[in-house]
Amino acid sequence: MMRSILACVACLSACLALAACSLMPEPVPEQGPDAPRRIVSLDYCADQYVLRFAKREEILALSPDANARFSYMRREAAGLRQVRPRTADVLALEPTHVVRSYGGGPGVKPILARAGIELVQLGYPETLAEIRAEVLRMGAELGNRAAGKALAQDMDRRLAALAKRPATGRQVLYMTPGGVTAGPGTLIDELVRAAGLANFQQRSGWNPIPLERLAYERPDLVAAGFFESKPSNPWSAARHPIARAQLDGRQVVTLEGAWTSCAGWFLIDAIEALAEGAR
Repeated sequence: MMRSILACVACLSACLALAACSLMPEPVPEQGPDAPRRIVSLDYCADQYVLRFAKREEILALSPDANARFSYMRREAAGLRQVRPRTADVLALEPTHVVRSYGGGPGVKPILARAGIELVQLGYPETLAEIRAEVLRMGAELGNRAAGKALAQDMDRRLAALAKRPATGRQVLYMTPGGVTAGPGTLIDELVRAAGLANFQQRSGWNPIPLERLAYERPDLVAAGFFESKPSNPWSAARHPIARAQLDGRQVVTLEGAWTSCAGWFLIDAIEALAEGAR
């Protein structure tokens, strides 16, 4: 009787081991240095860099938001496959490279490593200088170092042209339909200063629109970001009459959400639009 029990236990253990092995991702076959990449992008911030630097024929799939309105490279994404950032869906495509900013969650890295898939992790630039460095790095990571260098030089040229303009000192308030604004220590604040303007919001970081202050003071200019989309929060401060008054009958510069939704070279578009609107 005991021998039968032990035999059953051994058989069950073997079955469980085989089942566990079948769930493990199969390693991607090793390829030579000149072999074409098979790239999957897991989120729309990663999509921008993949679409800008990777060869189109190397792109297996992009994120579901690749052609959304807030995706800067949405036109280039047309016709390309999209995949949800789920492990099973991604592994089924057998990529050699996966590019991500936040897509796939924190647990995706060891899974990709076990499958022999190279993970290209985007950084989180907090300044224009860091964005420039990220452009150079991602150009090299995605096999187009020359394009990365050319794009960084274009950023330098456009920022230099903006720096030659005299600072106006005019105050600008950045507003979103979500009811938040950005102060010192944010990329938006650097954008404002690069455009030769002063930030109406004096409190550092991201904060609600300062309705109390706006009841007594007015900015010279409003930078309206993401207003091409409707606010999802019915209690958003942007719905308040004081906030809405900033957008009525005043000088307003509309900033496309795609310019500021990710930390990329396209922030220069927003800076140029703001500088031009302030003239």
